[in-house]
Amino acid sequence: MSTITLHNKSFVPYIKEETILKRVKELAKQIESDYKQESPICLGVLTGGYVFIADLTRKINTPVQVVFVKMSSYSGTQSVGSIDWQLSVPDLVTNKHVLVIEDIIDTGLSMQHLLLALEVKKPKSVKIATLLYKPDALQYPIKPDYVGFSIPKAFVVGYGLDYDGLGRHLPELYVLQKEVEAGKA
Repeated sequence: MSTITLHNKSFVPYIKEETILKRVKELAKQIESDYKQESPICLGVLTGGYVFIADLTRKINTPVQVVFVKMSSYSGTQSVGSIDWQLSVPDLVTNKHVLVIEDIIDTGLSMQHLLLALEVKKPKSVKIATLLYKPDALQYPIKPDYVGFSIPKAFVVGYGLDYDGLGRHLPELYVLQKEVEAGKA
């Protein structure tokens, strides 16, 4: 892992692929244990979560159904403060146990909107698994049930997360270099 440039910004290594995969395996075991008597619907949040969704669900040895929603609240490195839905919550979550799988919970805006949309569908239960959680950035009362890594308020890319469309393909996580230099990461 070395410094990379995406568009006009430099990113430095943050969390190695091996560390991520080890944590994903641990989360899968915890989820398996919690859902051993159930077959939850895994509701994956696209697009940033696609790698985490795939890796996590393949490690869960309990039958699961995987469906998706797609929404966005980012432009560049900032949350825009509104949600753009491209694929909404499917009806099949009604009266089912739902495990929401998200790449990152930052301000909590997207998750708040998703939880409200889920509430209308009346699932049996809802739990949240997120790869990354930024408790210092949180503006909504979101408490995930499964957290890969708690991180500071810093902008990260890789492992599905992007900066204006670039960086999703990277197998590890990188953080914005200027935030490391400012002591934010």
